[in-house]
Amino acid sequence: MSAPVSAQSVTAQGNYAGSVSRFLAYAIDLLASSAVFTLALAAISYVVQIITGKQVSWNRQDIAVVIAYVAWEFLYFGYSWAVSGRTLGMAVLGIRVVRADGAAAEPRRGVVRSLVFPLSFLLLGLGFLGILVQRERRALHDLIAGTAVIYEWDARAAHLRFLAREAETSAPPDTASPLAGDAEAVPEG
Repeated sequence: MSAPVSAQSVTAQGNYAGSVSRFLAYAIDLLASSAVFTLALAAISYVVQIITGKQVSWNRQDIAVVIAYVAWEFLYFGYSWAVSGRTLGMAVLGIRVVRADGAAAEPRRGVVRSLVFPLSFLLLGLGFLGILVQRERRALHDLIAGTAVIYEWDARAAHLRFLAREAETSAPPDTASPLAGDAEAVPEG
């Protein structure tokens, strides 16, 4: 049996999300949103080909595709942050966007955050430096929008559920009372 673990050491709920978690969430979001965008372009091409009989091909260097992709990314991030405070990647990693004081972020803050998000990139990535050096781990777009990114899952509760399952599987099978076994051992007569 392992030593007892204090609640402080196993819970991360409410703590500021670190740079690795945030980067991985962004990578997942970029893959997911790009896949959806690519599928949408393929569907549009298919419909146009059925209706007109002409084949349409999309090129990354085409300005219309670039503008549509940028608009899609703003919509993906802005809508996700405004509606639920998290994107698909953030949900997978258990992080959420909240107000700087820890309360649930209003939809307006999610939209503002998505609109100023590119500033962190445009300043040669220096807008992300706050994630590494600040105690609150807030990037430039978080400071402007008045938001923070926190862990939303409770590791302590998950750990307790794990321990309960472990105890169930390692418990001995339910047997008869030891006194009943003694009664059978007593000779008759």
